[in-house]
Amino acid sequence: MKKYIIALIAVGAAASVLAQGTLNYNIRVTGAVVGHVYNVETPDPGVIKFGNTATETPGGTQTYTGAWLTGTGWYAELFAANTAGQLEGSLTAVAGSVVAFRTGSTLGGTIATSNLAIPQVPQGGTGTFQLRVWNNVGGTLTTWAAAETEWLKGTIAAGKSSVFDVAGLGGGIIGPADMLNFRSFNVYTIVPEPSTFALLGLGALGMLIFRRK
Repeated sequence: MKKYIIALIAVGAAASVLAQGTLNYNIRVTGAVVGHVYNVETPDPGVIKFGNTATETPGGTQTYTGAWLTGTGWYAELFAANTAGQLEGSLTAVAGSVVAFRTGSTLGGTIATSNLAIPQVPQGGTGTFQLRVWNNVGGTLTTWAAAETEWLKGTIAAGKSSVFDVAGLGGGIIGPADMLNFRSFNVYTIVPEPSTFALLGLGALGMLIFRRK
């Protein structure tokens, strides 16, 4: 009997170690966190902004001229790493986290929500997170990896939140953790460096010379 109880304890301990933490994948939770993702700034779409406005939770001092992102033309994807304070480059995509945006005067600017398992972070643990957002060009760019290439070329608008920590990820009888440290941000467009334009020009010139020959 004693051996049976010890075995059960061992199995339970192993399961708790292997359990994935859960996150309330939601940037609008009344009384906890209310943030939005905004479109490009007008009149300059290259301006980058982070931080909450006075009417968001927690209240901040930031202002945005771009409208809230809404609808299926924009996707968001969550990236994560185990433990707090990890660098952006160490974060990896969370499976099942690609979602579109909600619509309406209340829900616009926020992502479609779910309870999301975070394999990178164990149950009860703390993780580092970042939300990455992009114009999906009619649904043709289905992952951040695909979108980032176009963003860096200056062909689409996209953006990334500040990295933020979430402690006490849920699991079992413990509910999923809210994204309390998430803050609003905007998408923007990147203007390629002059050297990039020069390389493109040289490539075009080379093709022209080749055709003439």
